[in-house]
Amino acid sequence: MTSPRNRLAAAAVATLAATAVTAATALSAPAAWAQWKPAKSVELVVPFSAGGASDQMARVIQAIVTKHKLIEQPVVILNKAGASGAEGILDVKASARDPHKLLVASTAIFTLPMATALPFQWRDLNPVAMIAQDQFVLWVNAETGYQTPADYLAAARQAGGKFKMGGTSSKREDQIITANMEQAAGVKFTYIPYKGGGEASTQLVGKHIDSNVNNPSESMAQWRAGQVRALCVFDTQRIEYTAKVTGSQALSDIPTCREQGLDVQYTMLRGFFLPPGTTPEQAQFYAGVMHKVVATPEWKEYLEKNALKPEYMTGQAFVDFLAKDETRHLDIMKKAGFLSASVAAAAAK
Repeated sequence: MTSPRNRLAAAAVATLAATAVTAATALSAPAAWAQWKPAKSVELVVPFSAGGASDQMARVIQAIVTKHKLIEQPVVILNKAGASGAEGILDVKASARDPHKLLVASTAIFTLPMATALPFQWRDLNPVAMIAQDQFVLWVNAETGYQTPADYLAAARQAGGKFKMGGTSSKREDQIITANMEQAAGVKFTYIPYKGGGEASTQLVGKHIDSNVNNPSESMAQWRAGQVRALCVFDTQRIEYTAKVTGSQALSDIPTCREQGLDVQYTMLRGFFLPPGTTPEQAQFYAGVMHKVVATPEWKEYLEKNALKPEYMTGQAFVDFLAKDETRHLDIMKKAGFLSASVAAAAAK
């Protein structure tokens, strides 16, 4: 007799397989499918407030699409930031078969359901494309003596958990990276959540915290002014941009944390999803639009200005990435104790 656990596993595999088939079909769709076009305004649903990184990215894309006439219909931004982003995510989930609504997504599509038991998973939606990834950097105040992650971690261990790590929100990317560092390096931090990376950077300059793991763009001004020091980037490869930011350093000069003996990697996806029940040809249309967007000089300028990692992915490759990234987040959040009680219980079965 098949056990309940095996039946659950089989159901999960079947769900993933069905999603993969849908995405793969979109890649090999007949040319006639590409004739589908929006019949009315297209909404980019941003599950965060205006002015944040996701909102800024959506507005850049809106401007590029409009300037180059990539969509014949108007493109509008809809900010739904309620419940830490849950309002926007659930709005798109509830808009079944509506091909005129796109979710502007980040790794919150994993972390929010895991931390809050939100009735949502990315497989509820129709994956369109990933267009970039965010990289994260370990920053310290420039007046400290820490020149490498090893220097910094040695001091943190000696402090016995009193080192303050600032970040954006709780149980989101910054705290996940912090937890990953704790697991990898055998060190403990006191994590202090702020409303945004700008506030975390200001607190580091003022020496109210000992470090943060901001995106490069969130600390670029302070780095350029010599107020903070970049110790390493949490990725398997260095940031590619070679233009000097400080008098002597470019983003490409920041070593990876792995190079420096801290084996922690973390990047955050930026992508788009359609509501459930939308068709492969509709996803293919928007994937094609985004492919044109990432080829424009305006997009490349935006990537460099904000130190985003260029990464376009769609179809089966995107589905495979999402499945792997979901598993990675589940493992990190489980070890850190960030899972909601119901999600933790389900993961333990």
